[in-house]
Amino acid sequence: MPEPSLSAESWRVLRIMGEFVDAMDTLSHLPAAVSVFGSARIPPGSPYFAVAEKCGALLANEGYAVITGGGPGLMEAANKGAFEAGGTSVGLNISLPHEQLPNPYQNIELDFRYFFIRKVMFVKYASGFVILPGGFGTMDEFFESLTLLQTLKIK
Repeated sequence: MPEPSLSAESWRVLRIMGEFVDAMDTLSHLPAAVSVFGSARIPPGSPYFAVAEKCGALLANEGYAVITGGGPGLMEAANKGAFEAGGTSVGLNISLPHEQLPNPYQNIELDFRYFFIRKVMFVKYASGFVILPGGFGTMDEFFESLTLLQTLKIK
């Protein structure tokens, strides 16, 4: 694979900066929020789906915004619970070649190209975290949050 030109790398920096600015501008107005991490592959009808939906509703009823990855499965369930309870339901969607489409239960929707920016937003605007069953993505978000807590970078 040929190396990217210096010009292409410079424009990548500006895309990254733009993605940070857009996300921070949008999310800086949120009330206290809780990030909910969980599988994209657990379908409606599953007991875990019901738990995630109830969790989203309970958080919204207590005044918290609910932040998820914006996809299907448990993310959709938590967004649905918050949305239907009249709360703030945030989806931090990621552009993937074969997978994730935004779920319909987001009243704030952001689309990310870069995973690392998305992970910053999950943590920067959260007062707490709920970890539900999931795969590598869920574990990555969980361990990122734990590492930041352990190193006293977040409360």
